[in-house]
Amino acid sequence: MIEPSEMTATRPNIILIITDQQRYDTISALGFPHAITPNLDRLVREGTHFESCYITAPSCVPSRASLFSGLYPHSNGVICNLDGWRHSWVERLSESGYRCVNVGKMHTWPMDAPCGFHQRLIVENKERIRKFTGSEFIDEWDKALATHRLTRPLRMDYRKLPDYRERLGAFEWPLPEELHSDNFTGDLATWWITKYASAEQPLFLQIGFPGPHPPYDPVRSAIDQYARRDIPVAEIKTEDTAGQPAPFASLRRRQIELEADAIAFSMNPTLGARKRQRAYYLANVTMIDDKVGEILAALQSKGLLENSIVIFTSDHGDTLGDHGQSQKWTMYEQVLRVPLIFWSPKAIAKGQAVPALVQHMDIGATILDYAGVGIPTFMEAESLRQFLEGKHAPGREFVFAELGPDNVLEKVRFMTMIRSKEWKLVHFLDSSEGQLFDLKSDPQEECNLWDDPLHDSQKALLIDAIFRWRLESQIRTRNWMADYR
Repeated sequence: MIEPSEMTATRPNIILIITDQQRYDTISALGFPHAITPNLDRLVREGTHFESCYITAPSCVPSRASLFSGLYPHSNGVICNLDGWRHSWVERLSESGYRCVNVGKMHTWPMDAPCGFHQRLIVENKERIRKFTGSEFIDEWDKALATHRLTRPLRMDYRKLPDYRERLGAFEWPLPEELHSDNFTGDLATWWITKYASAEQPLFLQIGFPGPHPPYDPVRSAIDQYARRDIPVAEIKTEDTAGQPAPFASLRRRQIELEADAIAFSMNPTLGARKRQRAYYLANVTMIDDKVGEILAALQSKGLLENSIVIFTSDHGDTLGDHGQSQKWTMYEQVLRVPLIFWSPKAIAKGQAVPALVQHMDIGATILDYAGVGIPTFMEAESLRQFLEGKHAPGREFVFAELGPDNVLEKVRFMTMIRSKEWKLVHFLDSSEGQLFDLKSDPQEECNLWDDPLHDSQKALLIDAIFRWRLESQIRTRNWMADYR
């Protein structure tokens, strides 16, 4: 073990900020001026961002388990939101001398699994459907609301609104602004930094914001900032939805039945309803951006920012009605491609955009690399350090994502996505259906070429690549269960 006193001066503090369900097109400096994100814009301008970062699973739990294990879902066994995980590479950081703290959302199961952290101040989903040891899990946000004799608003509360079914999950936050889950999480993080962070020991601080995951429930002051902004909303085309495989058609119907996360989904939502949903979603991102600024200021005030690496990302995106779909669980770009920004006064190249394909889980290997902790040989994640230091590298030839069934995505045994720079294929186990997109001529993924005989050779090439990838994965990860801790 490395003694903290030996490495404090050279080992950077690492601040990993993860939002929940944030699309790539939500940050102004990434080319989307309809978003109001001055603090994230600063990180983009002064740091390095990845233009093609792809998650390994289009759902919260498997995406996060993959990120914190450095393994694809099929390797670590966490293939859907109902699977548990309790170990991570954070254990290696803590063993090496880092002070490891989580504030906010991690989505472990059980929810309070240590996962290598010395301290966890947990804030979980706005709406929770899973029980904890036979009773509801009480997080820090629940306790704060209770001290004000308040409870979190749930879908049964929103259903009382006369226009509930037209809102598509977009609601005004009904309680004091400081008690919104994202404001609360950001304030809790700045409080912890101000009170406990110290230059005497390198810090790994993971901050997990619950938003902009639905319900899309920003505070009024954030909503008002979008009142006159022109927010683009893509048209839902009949040929697009008609060409989707049966599992995705079933998913659309299932979302109507479940009203997952207080979204009364509609097969034919109005443009006005979709614009409101998009505005509220972006307003929630703006709230988080405000808190990112306060977190940076708190680190600065403690003299820690100069020796810190700040990483900003999300666990997956949100279709927001694009392709006629709601939320996640599909393999469209709106879900799979997420923002990934690295910023540091010393360690990271400034003003750099990296076009190379990378996997979201590569964040973990990169953190271990900068922390001076060896990257386990079983890890499928790869360090991004060469990119971050301005060196040329080709990136991955393919990126992959996969998902099994859960209570929302019912009609799937297992689906796998493979993407190159120009092609994407989605394979469904035990099904003759699938998706194939020529991303060069069809970047919006509206023309499914799966059954087009002119593209049989391309389809076969990508399916063969999946087969080879799985075999190589099996060999590489064969010792992870014995070695992982």
